[in-house]
Amino acid sequence: MRRRSKICVGLAAVIVPVASVIMAIGASPANAAIGGSGPYPADYETSASLANHTIFRPQTLPSERLPIVVWGNGGCSANGLSQGNFLREIASHGFLAIANGAPNGSGSTTSQMLTQSIDWAVAENSRQGSRYYDRIDTTKVAVAGFSCGGLEAYAVSNDPRVTTTGIFSSGLLNDADDYQLRRLTKPIAYFVGGSSDIAYPNAMDDWGKLPAGLPAFMGNLNVGHGGTYDQTNGGEFGRVAVLYLKWRLTGDTTAGANFVGANCGLCRTQWTVQQKNLTLDDTTPPTTPPPTTPPPSGSPTCTAVFAVQDQWNGGFVANVGVTAGTAALTGWRVTLTLPSGATVSSVWNGVGSGTSGTITVANQSYNGRLAAGQATSFGFQGTGNSSGTTATCTGS
Repeated sequence: MRRRSKICVGLAAVIVPVASVIMAIGASPANAAIGGSGPYPADYETSASLANHTIFRPQTLPSERLPIVVWGNGGCSANGLSQGNFLREIASHGFLAIANGAPNGSGSTTSQMLTQSIDWAVAENSRQGSRYYDRIDTTKVAVAGFSCGGLEAYAVSNDPRVTTTGIFSSGLLNDADDYQLRRLTKPIAYFVGGSSDIAYPNAMDDWGKLPAGLPAFMGNLNVGHGGTYDQTNGGEFGRVAVLYLKWRLTGDTTAGANFVGANCGLCRTQWTVQQKNLTLDDTTPPTTPPPTTPPPSGSPTCTAVFAVQDQWNGGFVANVGVTAGTAALTGWRVTLTLPSGATVSSVWNGVGSGTSGTITVANQSYNGRLAAGQATSFGFQGTGNSSGTTATCTGS
């Protein structure tokens, strides 16, 4: 179930173009950093052929082709400088970063504007006479956004040209939009402001619903919803975004080591880190295993593994991995035994029964059929302490 009480009010508000919360999130940052910290001092420009957008680029284009980053602003603000420090920092490391909205523009944006940015970059790369002629790597495209801009990024993440998605302090508002998660096939990363971030509950809800096998990273930094975009060079969010883009768009495995493995560079720092299906050489989208024929004999069995994703004073988020045994499953049911005082407030990727003590979670219509050895998962949010929770699985 999508948890909407707090997040819906927060993110729904930022969609209203004239709401004061939009103006706060979309305001142009003061004292914008000049150049960024990368080897290619960067600034922004506009183009008559890409109206209502702001283009951040190295002032002197490097010899290497520029990967593309298209960006949706907080509040879906049409001010392309809303996260200017952050985007200039990205560009200074050899990226072409295009934000929705003109510099200091007003009003609101749409997800289609992200697609327009990709279209423009591809056209400029092939247009003789363009400063970008044959200087853009059109095979490497990241779509990303902050808050309401993250919702815009979700909306176009299935564009076949997109090679990775970045969701910054954002999450889908309604369960009806979960189809956008199920159609994801390319690596995705979440950068969220911790449990005080109004987007945190829905970002975690989305995390629990990602397709099995999808390479995914979740990083939480306890700074709240506003992030660090207005700080010099975008602050810590800018630093980490550059590392992620270097890994995903340029194949820099040194940068990638910050996100992969139990000893990753962001692990055991101020970031709270979660990982799914990550390897340093993961450069291709996951594929769905081909159907397998179950053995002629053997009863369907499954295993369930309970893991805490986040625990705070008074609550927790957990994930339960379900794996089929030596025979295919047409369905599964997990029995959870919770410690005294713990209750379940919401479940995703499963159908829950009960809230405390011994509860059961059955498969949804889309994740019940598993080939032998195939895995899926569901998640839930609870109150109290999760310590001592046990999980058992029954297959059918």
